[in-house]
Amino acid sequence: MPAVGAPAQALGIDIGGTGIKGAVVNLDSGRLESERHRIPTPKPATPQSVASVVGQLVDQFGWSGPVGIALPSVVRHGVVHSAANIDASWIDTDARALFAPVAGSHVTVLNDADAAGVAEMAHGAGRGVAGVVITLTFGTGIGSALFVDGRLVPNTELGHLEFRGESVERWAAASARKRDDLSWADWAERVNTFLGIVDGLFSPDLVILGGGASKKPDHWVPLLDQRHALAVAELANSAGIVGAAMAAVAGR
Repeated sequence: MPAVGAPAQALGIDIGGTGIKGAVVNLDSGRLESERHRIPTPKPATPQSVASVVGQLVDQFGWSGPVGIALPSVVRHGVVHSAANIDASWIDTDARALFAPVAGSHVTVLNDADAAGVAEMAHGAGRGVAGVVITLTFGTGIGSALFVDGRLVPNTELGHLEFRGESVERWAAASARKRDDLSWADWAERVNTFLGIVDGLFSPDLVILGGGASKKPDHWVPLLDQRHALAVAELANSAGIVGAAMAAVAGR
């Protein structure tokens, strides 16, 4: 725990389809106070195997304070209700009870894209923006976080909108570019189609583009053409860690 007078801190852990990442976060600035540590996501990514990795990360940082954990799932009151890019055995798992023995009693669990959005609204591209703001994370899947005048509407899961008979993330996630051997331009065309669907449903004032693909924005963001404003996530792929840490203290 930080000394008296030190900045407020929490440990944020972001569980993804390929990696589980963690870092100590300065809650006042949104900056990482430690090096980010990443451990490959176990296969299969069952609750027990993922909890084991979370325990390794907590030990790695020698952490005993509040812990926030972001999951690629719908999470209501700490209970998991979907299992995107993790094992189906997660459904109906009480994630707070699962993680408490390895993370400590002060553990909060939320959707991973919601975590990224919370961080961007507080410390990144959404800071001070009113109206409807949507954060989209492009990685193994597509996560979403919807805000109305700064207030989170949790668990929107826009990547699971049906498109051509399947979830649109299957077609437009960053993983689809690699799987289908697409050029950046061809993939950007798919993203543009998805953004048009989102615009038709929500008429957002701003869409923040995050996730792993946001590390190379010059390859695809200039190719997008939408009537709403677009911004690249300022916290890049660390947004989920930062938002999870913020949630640990806010008690989301």
